[in-house]
Amino acid sequence: MNLIKYRPRTMDLFNWDSILERFFDDGFNSGVRVPAVDVQENDKEYLMEVELPGLTEKDIEVKIENGILTISSKKEESKEEKDKEKGYLRKERREFSFCRSFSLPENTDVNKISATFKNGLLNVKIPKAPEAKPKMIEVKVK
Repeated sequence: MNLIKYRPRTMDLFNWDSILERFFDDGFNSGVRVPAVDVQENDKEYLMEVELPGLTEKDIEVKIENGILTISSKKEESKEEKDKEKGYLRKERREFSFCRSFSLPENTDVNKISATFKNGLLNVKIPKAPEAKPKMIEVKVK
């Protein structure tokens, strides 16, 4: 079995933007920037497992066009905290989006691709097309 792992790029420890981003991160602003994707191949199909914590099936779009499988999402959230005794209001908004595209091998059966989502894990099954077998043609005498 062939296993290919795709992982998001790690933050540069010496990049001041990423250091400040991690310093001010309070959990609300955390999230997946680029989802992790595992791809496996067996005799019958390709299997993709995409980690999408915090999303629902309504947030995810899986599309096939011209031999390219695209997985994308766009989600907007807002958070508001009020404390009348201390006299403050904190309101934050966040937009999260990503798009990952994969070129499908020529031997895939695009009409039978299926996707399921459960507990933050998207599973995409990409069946292989049956191999074309040589066909014997009978030669008739006229």
